[in-house]
Amino acid sequence: MFKLRFLTAGESHGKALTGIIEGIPANLSLTPEYINNQLKRRQKGYGRGGRMKIESDRVEIISGVRWGKTLGSPISLLIKNRDWENWHDGMSVEGSKAGSIAPVTRPRPGHADLAGVIKYNQQDIRNILERSSARETAMRVALGSVARRLLEHFGIRIGGFVTSIGPVRYEINQAMLKEEELTELARRAESSELSVPEGALEEKMREEIDRAKTEGYSLGGTFLVFATGLPVGLGSHIQWDRRLDARIAQAMLGIQAIKGVEIGSGFRMSERPGSEVMDEILPSERGSKLSVSRASNHAGGIEGGMTNGMPLLVRAAMKPIPTQARPLRSIDIQSGEAIEAAYERSDVCAVPAATVIAEAMLALVLCDAFLEKFGGDSIEETETNLKNYTSTYL
Repeated sequence: MFKLRFLTAGESHGKALTGIIEGIPANLSLTPEYINNQLKRRQKGYGRGGRMKIESDRVEIISGVRWGKTLGSPISLLIKNRDWENWHDGMSVEGSKAGSIAPVTRPRPGHADLAGVIKYNQQDIRNILERSSARETAMRVALGSVARRLLEHFGIRIGGFVTSIGPVRYEINQAMLKEEELTELARRAESSELSVPEGALEEKMREEIDRAKTEGYSLGGTFLVFATGLPVGLGSHIQWDRRLDARIAQAMLGIQAIKGVEIGSGFRMSERPGSEVMDEILPSERGSKLSVSRASNHAGGIEGGMTNGMPLLVRAAMKPIPTQARPLRSIDIQSGEAIEAAYERSDVCAVPAATVIAEAMLALVLCDAFLEKFGGDSIEETETNLKNYTSTYL
């Protein structure tokens, strides 16, 4: 039995992006302005390409909300593509417009281009790249904003910040960060074009991006997203696909260009003895025998596939964007001859945007797990269920 599900549709240069999310309880306050704020965050960042100068994403709520409150019915959203004005014929649904623009026949290494045309038996790579494009993530951010709004209603906060771009790293011991420290880092990152909390590092990152732009290559990086205020017990150890960390990893790797994910200290835990990376359980001052504290958070807020009450920490690695201004070697899919890969307008670096997208995906996964645990057809019913549950250990 599902609690939350969502779907997106639309092409990069099509008329619009659409999305639908089902399972949000009734009576949750929700406005287009709240969603638009997250869409604006996705578009910022030093190193973004020309598309960000064209688009200024704004959402239209088509259904599921009346007078500022959710109805409990599916919520459908629409984001128009302003660049559609330049692609009426090239992306038309009408057969009479076929051939109005030349086909793309040179696949880019690292992109969905080659595998996609083979899998879907296509002769024009545009039929693949239009949907595989990260433009689709604008709708995922919009849908994730709906989930984020529900989580915020229950005191759960999500944030994130960039931890590296290319070789420039923001060194941080995330396992020792407390909730208020994470919140402060995210707040500082909001005033940065590169979403990094440290101003001195931002300048070095800018220099790397400028160098990449001049020399015609792209840059990747890493980021940390987190959630605070989570109740104990979201997710489950019962089956592999109910484990929360597994669900989060899938959501992160479903973002274009994300190639690695870790929860908490992740890979570093494999290098140290267990005595140093298990988060010891200490008595809490709250008084309840089940209310505890931790000396560290190497587990990243998840043990046995379930939240343990500590901040949830997810770190991910984004590869450089496949499109290079100085193209790499490829072939022509029609002739088979060696040729340079095609160039589509693209970013030099989109790690800050990926951070916002990851926040949205984390919100969707956590909202699903939260409703799975506490249910409710209305916000009031969910509030009662949560209160009854947390009273057993708080």
